Amino acid sequence: MELKNRIIECAKAEAADLVGFASAERFPKNDPIFKIFPEVKTVICLCFRVLRGIYRGIEEGTTFYQFSTMARQTLEETVLPIASLRVANLIEAEGYTALPQHRSNLLVKEEGDTNPEAPYKSIVAVGDKDLEMDFERSAVLCGIGELGFYGKLLTEEFGPMVRVCYILTDAEIEQDKIKKPHLCDGCGECAKGCFGHAIDEKTGKLDTWQCAVYYDGAAGIKNPFMNPKAFEEFENRIDIIAGEAKVDRKLAIRIMDANAFYPGIKNLFAACMCGRACDMACYDHLEKKGVLTKKFRSPFRKREPWQFPIEDFEI
Repeated sequence: MELKNRIIECAKAEAADLVGFASAERFPKNDPIFKIFPEVKTVICLCFRVLRGIYRGIEEGTTFYQFSTMARQTLEETVLPIASLRVANLIEAEGYTALPQHRSNLLVKEEGDTNPEAPYKSIVAVGDKDLEMDFERSAVLCGIGELGFYGKLLTEEFGPMVRVCYILTDAEIEQDKIKKPHLCDGCGECAKGCFGHAIDEKTGKLDTWQCAVYYDGAAGIKNPFMNPKAFEEFENRIDIIAGEAKVDRKLAIRIMDANAFYPGIKNLFAACMCGRACDMACYDHLEKKGVLTKKFRSPFRKREPWQFPIEDFEI
């Protein structure tokens, strides 16, 4: 118990908001953790909030780059790795082995799939699907939260506005209880909130290429940087700009190659123009229901979501 408390104290000193523990026995026998580290006894999840103010910049249409840089690049590539290394160092100082697990932004499990947060040209399929942890489900097993309608991790404190990393260790540490699901009511607000229609409203399945196109800013109605004459070479340009175009991988790549209306970001993450509208809609719903334990002095969504009239793009 003393080691567990020291781990929690160390993680929180490195900006982790939530820390959860699961015995490896709680995971399925074929879970990737056993290929990654066959001697694993405990899985530790470190969970970090994404500042609500960063989302509100896109919610209000006033500032966009903070989400791409601070909510993703800084958290995923600096804050989370440093925190997991600090905790791993503490564990190894006690004579146990500790293996940090950081989400790889450029890897996907299936050939031909993509990660909307990364430039598609940099994506690589892992080949062996059993070598990539399921970051969302693992967090549930560690007692951090529950899965929402389309598979996003939801926490009682911050809803979907979180990011996680892990440490696998051969130290046996008391596990936490799995939380009873109570946040997601299947309302589908996440699907309705996606102005690119990337989430199936019946099944919750995410179309990653559809998501990538509109994450990247192809919807002119939600992109203040877009030229009114955008996508002139596309027959369905108005459908694209309105968020109504249905895309496959080939069309998605064509659209993203033509979408050069927002300054490119020279790092491992694609520039984000939607600010994860799905998560903002989910958070707004959870806040209005009163189920989030972290309270703020003013509501997240203060008015109807903004958008530009499609008529602005008619030529």
